[in-house]
Amino acid sequence: MIVMQMEHSTNLEDIVTTYETVVGQLQTVFDPEFPLVDIYTMGLIYDIQTDDVEKHIVITMTFTSPSCPAAELIETMIKNAVSEILPTYTLEIIIVRDPARTYHMMKDDDLKRMFE
Repeated sequence: MIVMQMEHSTNLEDIVTTYETVVGQLQTVFDPEFPLVDIYTMGLIYDIQTDDVEKHIVITMTFTSPSCPAAELIETMIKNAVSEILPTYTLEIIIVRDPARTYHMMKDDDLKRMFE
């Protein structure tokens, strides 16, 4: 579930724009072991918090498996994708294992049906 936190913003339009920008950039990042679907659509992103006042972004996510061999590469790709568009922002990536990712978390209904 993606939650947008707006506590620190003075302008809702700025937060939505930053949030949507981050989502757009995450949709350009693919797990090398599952290169057909981006990490956002796959449901690997659990939460995105943006703070336009502090220029800080926090992404809470998981990987396709607890021992994902591409974990460091995916984190680097996320950092590169976000900093390409928002270079003045700091980015924090929090990796969680709970709850474990399931196909129900996928954002695309057609993709979910493939795993049912």
